[in-house]
Amino acid sequence: MLKDNDDALTGDDVREGITMIISCKHPDPQFEGQTKTKLGNAEVRKIADDVFSEGLERFLMENPQEARIIIEKTISASRARLAAKKAREATRKKDLDISNFYGKLTDCSSKDPSECEIFIVEGDSAGGSAKEGRNSMTQAILPLRGKILNVEKARLDRALGNDEIKSIITAFGTGIGDEFNLDKLRYDKIIIMTDADVDGSHIRVLLLTLFYRFFRPIVETGHVFAAQPPLFKITHGKTRKYVLTNAERDDYIASLREKNVKFDISRMKGLGEMDAEELNETTMDIEKRVLKQITVEDARLADQIFSDLMGDEVELRRKFIEENAKFVENLDI
Repeated sequence: MLKDNDDALTGDDVREGITMIISCKHPDPQFEGQTKTKLGNAEVRKIADDVFSEGLERFLMENPQEARIIIEKTISASRARLAAKKAREATRKKDLDISNFYGKLTDCSSKDPSECEIFIVEGDSAGGSAKEGRNSMTQAILPLRGKILNVEKARLDRALGNDEIKSIITAFGTGIGDEFNLDKLRYDKIIIMTDADVDGSHIRVLLLTLFYRFFRPIVETGHVFAAQPPLFKITHGKTRKYVLTNAERDDYIASLREKNVKFDISRMKGLGEMDAEELNETTMDIEKRVLKQITVEDARLADQIFSDLMGDEVELRRKFIEENAKFVENLDI
C-alpha cells in the first residue's frame, strides 16, 4: 500500500497495463475529427462512466485478491514513474565532460553534428583500436563494457540507472521521453560496431531494442547504422581484399584461380584483435567501409524478436526456435 513518502497516484498510474473494451450502440452517433476514432455524443460519456464506476466497484468488493493485485500494480507504476523522473533529471543535469565522461567517451574535435559520427563499440579492446584508427576530427568512440541492460524487461527507472545506457543518453544529447529533442543530436551517424558472431549479434539487438524504445526518431530519420566488419582477408601479391560473406569469398577466389593467381586466405579476427590500421581500413574509413542503414522495420523486428525470446510467452520462444533452428550452421558456444 501507499507509504508516507509515496506521491498521490495519477490517472496514468492507474491505467498503465489495463485495457477496457466498451460496446455501445447509438441511433445517431457523432464522431470527432476526420479519423472518427472518438465518439462525440456527450450523453454517452455519463452513461459509460456510471456503468463502469458501478461495475468496477462491485468487482473490487467481490474480488479482494484481484483488487489487491491491481492496487499493488498501480502503486508500483507510480513509484517507477517518480524514479524515472528523478533519473531523467539527474541525467539531464550532468554536463558532458569530454575529458572524463564515465571514463569512456572519446569525442571528436568537430562541433558540427552534420559531419560527426559516433561508433558504439563492443568492448574496451576494440575501443582502444578504434580510438587509434579513427579520424579524430569527425569520429567519436564509445566502448561498451559487456552487454547493455535488456530494456524489454526493465522498467524505465532501472534502465536510466544503468551506466551504459546513461552514457549513451548523455552522448547523444537528445534526452529521452517527453524531453526528447532531435535537434540536439550531436552526431549525424550513430554506428553500431560489433563482432560478426553470436555475441556481437546479441549486443546489436540489445542496442536496437534500446533505440526503438527510447530513441525511435533517430531511427526514423536515418541516423543509425551497423558497421559490417569483413569475415575474410584474401592476399595476393601486394593486394589485400576484404570480403563480407562466404559467397563473396568464393566468387573472388574463383576469379583468382581462373587467372592462376596464388593467394592466401585468412579468417578475420574479432574487432578487439584487429590493430588500428586493420580496423580503419576495413570498418571505419569512409572511403572503404560498408555500413548498413538501420530502418524502423529493422529496429521493430529486433524489438519483436527480443519480446518473443525474452518475454513471458514460452510458446513464442518454442515456435521461433523450431522455425529458425534449420538456419544454424555453426553455433558459437
